[in-house]
Amino acid sequence: MKKMPTKADIRDELEQQISQFMHSGGAVHQIERGLSGRIDNSKPLNQSSIGFEKPKDQRTPLPDVVSELEARRQPTKPTTKTSNKKPTRKMLYDDFGEPLRWVWVE
Repeated sequence: MKKMPTKADIRDELEQQISQFMHSGGAVHQIERGLSGRIDNSKPLNQSSIGFEKPKDQRTPLPDVVSELEARRQPTKPTTKTSNKKPTRKMLYDDFGEPLRWVWVE
C-alpha cells in the first residue's frame, strides 16, 4: 500500500520548492493588504466583471441521437429464477414469550 504524505512531508516539500525558486533568481512581490486582483475596482462586482459577458449558449436537442443509442442497447434477458428454497427452522413462542418448539417452514 502506498504511503500517504503527511502534513510535515508536504510542508517540507513546499519549503524546498520555495528555496529552489528563490535561489534560481525568483522574486516575491509584496501586495498591500486589501487590494483586489480585479482590473476595475471603481464599480461594484457584477456578473459582467466575473466573466459571464457571453450570452448563454443554446442547447442542441438530441432526441434522435438518444433514440439511436437506446436502439443499440442490448435487450436484457429475463432471468428465470429457479427457486430451490430449502425449509428453514423457526422458533415458536407461547403467549408469554417463552420458546415452545422448533418448526420447519418453507
